[in-house]
Amino acid sequence: MLENLSKTIESISKIEVSAERKAVLQPLVDYIQNKVNTHEEIRLNFICTHNSRRSHLSQIWAQTMAFQFGIKNVFCYSGGTEATAMFPKVGETLVKQGFQIQQLSQEQNPVYAVKFDDNQHPIICFSKTYFDDFNPKTNFGAIMTCNNADEGCPMVFGTEARFSIKYDDPKAFDGTDVMNEKYTERSLQIACEMYFVFSQIK
Repeated sequence: MLENLSKTIESISKIEVSAERKAVLQPLVDYIQNKVNTHEEIRLNFICTHNSRRSHLSQIWAQTMAFQFGIKNVFCYSGGTEATAMFPKVGETLVKQGFQIQQLSQEQNPVYAVKFDDNQHPIICFSKTYFDDFNPKTNFGAIMTCNNADEGCPMVFGTEARFSIKYDDPKAFDGTDVMNEKYTERSLQIACEMYFVFSQIK
């Protein structure tokens, strides 16, 4: 694990997830544990409306925490009901928290490589629909990270299980004095909850 990221995770490990949120997260824990027990690959697709903020944060932190706890064969993805772009503040926030991010393309919807460890394959991030060819078509868990995607996707085709784990949108604070603080706060909340999920896997 990258040194500065290890320090962030160490501080996260001391934060207690509320009983209410643990109850929300438990079905995802059970899904992952069942996959581990049956020696199956674990594919998680984090879905939000625009695949620009919360779904990327969730994808990145889930993949990182799977590595942190030594859970093998975990493949994390993200998608939206429409494609836009990964919002730049998401990358800035993650770099401050210890990730290394390389922008691989220059178009309106850039592709990013996000590294959490010197020797591990980077997480590839760009905005896409949840059913994009980049993402798995079957045998995956769909994690709905916002209200709009949850309500706007009554069916997620190909999924084995669906989980509603919603986060408030930091976009509400774009352009305000507390923008940086709110993006940091949301990233750390997601990090804490993904830490809890993977810490429960035996």
